[in-house]
Amino acid sequence: MSKTYRKLILVLFFISYNSFGNLRECEYAEANIDFAKSQTEKALEKPDVNLLKYHVYKAISAIQKTEKKLSNCGCEYAQEHLGQSLESLKLATRQEELFKAKDLLLKSLESIMNGLKALSEHDYHEEQKREALAKADSKNSSISNEGGNSEDAINPIYKEIDQSLEKYRNSLNKVVETVNCKEASNFAENIIEQCENQLLVENLTEGKKYYYLRTKEITTNALEKLRDCYVIK
Repeated sequence: MSKTYRKLILVLFFISYNSFGNLRECEYAEANIDFAKSQTEKALEKPDVNLLKYHVYKAISAIQKTEKKLSNCGCEYAQEHLGQSLESLKLATRQEELFKAKDLLLKSLESIMNGLKALSEHDYHEEQKREALAKADSKNSSISNEGGNSEDAINPIYKEIDQSLEKYRNSLNKVVETVNCKEASNFAENIIEQCENQLLVENLTEGKKYYYLRTKEITTNALEKLRDCYVIK
């Protein structure tokens, strides 16, 4: 293989690697923003300004811990919306009148929703670029066995985690099918909240972040199956 061709394969590999890494950072950021959204919604439900502030502080912490992930993700629009949301949340903590605090929370929630929308659109375009790069890398890898499969080389741990979570997925589906709807919904909600809390922890390894993210996704999908009775309960 010529040196020029070898360099081309290496360039494609590293571009693909960076694109994949950015996509993961976007997913982790989205999980944290979801937590901030849920805490803001809980704050809006509270009839007491002090109880409201308890959830607002949690939302603030979640957004602040998302800033680096959003920067790595590269979604400037989401960063802008989350910055606006954070400003409204901080102002809400200074209010003593409930309706004024909730007015700011509604403004914050709107910014969070816009941020999630921007992030979703950004994820889609990043995924398209990553797939294109993966195809290009796959074609080059088929010519030479030196590179191997790029996806396997980049993430051996992700496949192992996915395989280990299959048992959890199957067990969770049995819970959804056999356990009382309300109990199953509460069970799933608790797991989702635990995952969201863990994803806020600083300095998690990539493996742990991926584990909690995938667990949350699997559990959220299971909760969707309970939507009808979940709304009624």
